[in-house]
Amino acid sequence: MTAVSNQAAAAAAADPARTRHRDLPVTVRAGLYTPEERRRRDGTRWTVVQGILAPVQFLVMAVSVVLVLRFLRTGAGLEAAHVSIVIKTVVLYTIMVTGAIWEKVVFGQYLFAASFFWEDVVSMGVIALHTAYLAGLWLAWPPRALMVLALVAYAAYTVNAIQFVLKLRAARLQEAADRAQGGPMLGAAA
Repeated sequence: MTAVSNQAAAAAAADPARTRHRDLPVTVRAGLYTPEERRRRDGTRWTVVQGILAPVQFLVMAVSVVLVLRFLRTGAGLEAAHVSIVIKTVVLYTIMVTGAIWEKVVFGQYLFAASFFWEDVVSMGVIALHTAYLAGLWLAWPPRALMVLALVAYAAYTVNAIQFVLKLRAARLQEAADRAQGGPMLGAAA
């Protein structure tokens, strides 16, 4: 533990308002997961669910981007583009709900756990954009405006996906460093 983390732990202990639960001990994390969080992550089926849904969502988006761009370029395939965006939105909602459950199991709260705070913030923006698309579809906004909105939503989703990929890499690097230092090997998957 470094002097900075010792100071942070002392400050948090001195100011109970800085902790979520006054009766729980203050945990100072050296990486993305504490050993107990890593055990919970590796032991829950929700990790597998997220690992399956994430590439499915990316594949659905890739197909949808092609359909949206085809419509914008040629004017053909509006219905297929709309269906693909609705499917992408349903997959997004599904991965968000299951991800919130995963966060609850691993970190003890449904969203905005310290380790994934900014990913969750950006996820809220992604969900807002996809939901705006659905509202616009229901309100019969012009097709081109809806397609542009979908592309903006997909760009935000791509930023969010990159955030999660970087977190996955950070977790794997943390685990490799722990193994190299002779730390407990609590799981091979991130």
